[in-house]
Amino acid sequence: MSNPFPIPLNALRAIEIVARAGALAPAAEELGVTVGAVSQHLRRAEERLGMELFARTPQGLKPVPELIEILPQLSAGFASLRDGLATLTGAHEGVLNITVGSVFASRWLIWRVNKFSSRHPGLEVRLTVTAAMLDLTRPDLDCGIRFGDGNWPGVSLSLIGGQDFQPVCAPELLRRYPNMAELGKIPVIADQTSMLDWPLWLGAAGFDPNLKLSGPVYSDASLAFDAAISGQGILLAADMMSADAVCDGRLVRPFEKPVQSTYGYYLATARGRRESKKLKLFRDWLAEEVAASARGYLFQSGPDAS
Repeated sequence: MSNPFPIPLNALRAIEIVARAGALAPAAEELGVTVGAVSQHLRRAEERLGMELFARTPQGLKPVPELIEILPQLSAGFASLRDGLATLTGAHEGVLNITVGSVFASRWLIWRVNKFSSRHPGLEVRLTVTAAMLDLTRPDLDCGIRFGDGNWPGVSLSLIGGQDFQPVCAPELLRRYPNMAELGKIPVIADQTSMLDWPLWLGAAGFDPNLKLSGPVYSDASLAFDAAISGQGILLAADMMSADAVCDGRLVRPFEKPVQSTYGYYLATARGRRESKKLKLFRDWLAEEVAASARGYLFQSGPDAS
């Protein structure tokens, strides 16, 4: 009977890490061996399989197309092994690790996560706030919340919301510029990190899509939001992210003309990875809380806010 695993597990792990990370060093660090040992793992695996797994280029090792095609399966397989061991020992079941962008974290999640913690007191939520697309197969990450078109390889996605967007500004700015139809004469905050499209909104709202806009420029989305709240100009924002500030009066929507984009917020997990109980609890709570936030739930009083 032929051996279904002709490559040792450590060598297979080295192949997966190098293909994913694009370098030998991360594999050496994770496996606790030298870079030379990782190189030997790759060479011997190629000899046993009778094929090259990596192209040797001046820029380093590049996985061949055949390896790229099966990489999600390899990554999901090792993630399943880690999850199985964690379940066996009970490790990490009391901690939910989420990677999330700064705007979602600061404008939405941080104001609500205490509700999740109160409902599930034995489960600690840890946030890794970064604009980078972190590798969701990492053992220290359970899921991510990402904004975009959902076209990310190797992940399973469920849409949270955030597709509707429109301009927002401070009430003070609206008082200074009561005629918002003269948008070209009003300071407009440019968020250099934003995927939201001013020409798309302008055209849908009846303005010239090529209207020249000018105003403060920010390279940090959270600072751009604060700039809008402080009255520095109009900001294009997802309704989901501006809802709380609109509900408590820090921001207004001067046009009340939401436009739907092809982008949104997604809950993302490594494809093929088993959904843990803690992740299912978070997924269910998230769906419930997103629906409630659309009704201004966070700032309501009375029976509906309990």
